[in-house]
Amino acid sequence: MIFPMKHFARRSLRHFLADTHGLGAVEFALIFPLMLVLYFGAFEITQMLTADRRTTSVAYTAADLVAQAASISNGEMNDVFAASSAIMKPFSTDGLSIRITSVVANAAGVNKVAWSDGHKIAPRSVGSNFDLPAGLTTPGTSVIVAEVFYTYTSPISSAVTKSINFKEVSYLKPRRANSIPRTN
Repeated sequence: MIFPMKHFARRSLRHFLADTHGLGAVEFALIFPLMLVLYFGAFEITQMLTADRRTTSVAYTAADLVAQAASISNGEMNDVFAASSAIMKPFSTDGLSIRITSVVANAAGVNKVAWSDGHKIAPRSVGSNFDLPAGLTTPGTSVIVAEVFYTYTSPISSAVTKSINFKEVSYLKPRRANSIPRTN
């Protein structure tokens, strides 16, 4: 009687190992979590890259809108901030801060803040020194500097990371004059 049980056990083991029914379901169960992580990871990276590109666009657009003006008033500056903020849509603008500064090089070539305005950030002090990359100004000329700070908060991965901070700075020369006066 022992012989038939041993033979039956071997035969059952051979059949079990050769049986492929349900193999696809087992493979899917093993691979599905990895596929899910890859999918959401690709989505998250795409969202972050898009937010970073839009931050760059906001900085350039804000500097460009001001650099095109002959002078800039409070109402026009509010319009620049509103137009620049609209670029971030559909992302939330809660974490968006914009600072626009006119930097003028005096006769000695020292860069000083002529005026500065901020949206959700403090403006720079008028008359304070401002470090610019070499060659942007010569005595008597100016540069419009737009600084944009954006805090990206992921809609899906708050457990992994709370937020990512982006910063972009754009430099443009005024187009209609050596410097752009600020009016009220």
